[in-house]
Amino acid sequence: MILKNATILVIDDDPDVLTAVRLLLKTEAKEVITEKNPENLRWLLSKESFDVILLDMNFTSSINTGNEGIFWLKKIKEFGSNAAVIMITAYGGIDLAVRSLKEGAADFVVKPWHNERLISTIKESLKQRDNKKSDEPNIAPDSIIGTDLLGQSEVMRDIFYKIEKIAPTDANILILGENGTGKDLIAKAIHQHSLRGDKPFIKVDVGALTETLFESELFGHKKGAFTDAREDRVGRFEAANGGTLFLDEIGNIYLHQQAKLLSVLQNRQVIRLGTNQPVPIDIRLICATNVNMAELANESRFRKDLIYRINTVEITVPPLRKRGEDIILLAKHFAKIYAAKYLKPSLEIDESAIEKLRGYHYPGNVRELQYTIERAVIMCDNDYLSARDLIFSPIESAPPDLDEPEEMKLSTIEKNTILRVIEKNNGNITKAAKELGLTRTALYRRLSKYDI
Repeated sequence: MILKNATILVIDDDPDVLTAVRLLLKTEAKEVITEKNPENLRWLLSKESFDVILLDMNFTSSINTGNEGIFWLKKIKEFGSNAAVIMITAYGGIDLAVRSLKEGAADFVVKPWHNERLISTIKESLKQRDNKKSDEPNIAPDSIIGTDLLGQSEVMRDIFYKIEKIAPTDANILILGENGTGKDLIAKAIHQHSLRGDKPFIKVDVGALTETLFESELFGHKKGAFTDAREDRVGRFEAANGGTLFLDEIGNIYLHQQAKLLSVLQNRQVIRLGTNQPVPIDIRLICATNVNMAELANESRFRKDLIYRINTVEITVPPLRKRGEDIILLAKHFAKIYAAKYLKPSLEIDESAIEKLRGYHYPGNVRELQYTIERAVIMCDNDYLSARDLIFSPIESAPPDLDEPEEMKLSTIEKNTILRVIEKNNGNITKAAKELGLTRTALYRRLSKYDI
């Protein structure tokens, strides 16, 4: 990767250093992000994929070890980042900087540095990182792909195998699965391991777009095209040009929106609102939905010609309750992350907690497990998590096993059906009522009846 395409994160508690590096690199790199507090690292790494991280060796922080830089270097590695980390040190800290190389740093620079030397160091670190990546196998079936996609179960190994096969192609992918199963992580993994991996990855939750915003967000608009169009705007299709466009919740868009989307995918061009000029696009399309394939294929709800267009290859993500010991693997992974975030090192999960984790049904899937572990880490007073620290979300109302027959009382069936349809439509009462064949008023009466 060349420096012009690199995204760089600079972490230093000296604002003068942050300003100097930002001014130096803003014309050299694609993007430069600065941060004074290293404790925000986890959040930053979850939001952005960095190519280079410039990390100071010493901070005025709660990690009073004298070698904070080494501590945060280890955390960057634990968080799953593959960025080249360059340590920033004063002359007196060279011994620690040399030690950081053994801990995985790419290089170090000494304050005050020569600008040419810093730029040269960054370029060389990028080159070393690319060479190292080219020597590594593409995907290990039991390892993390991207940031938090982790699993050793048979069903996940099958998904990793599919990713390895389809990522280098330009095939359109449809990812199916319940909410919270990690469909977006799989989309990112496919992009990262594709030939478009260094190009844009643009995610759009199309199910959340209003009818008036749908075309503007996806296809763009010219200034004056409608009342609030105060300037020209590039749509998500154009923003993803050369890279990957990920359309999440594709199953929730209306039929007339599907027709417009199908036209763009067939013609490989968009027309911004307010113009007649077609703009060619080159994207790899990945879609996801929590609607099952049988419902999606209902012609009165979803166009079959669009289904054929978006799912050259289909990946079904299993619910967490079907992934066996992956539950414990993920729990330990999240415990490690949040122990570092909340400065509770060496936090273990005891046997009582493990048994409780194994016995739960996880209607909220991996997302629910993640939030459960984070809450437990925050509230825990010991150096281990026990069963009493684990409090599962009261907002999840699914039955213990969604594959088992529900209680056959008519009122219970009706209540559970309403709950599932509302959840599937992300709380949209109008859409839920329409799917249930009820008016909004009738649905509200039933919500009141069942105290939902």
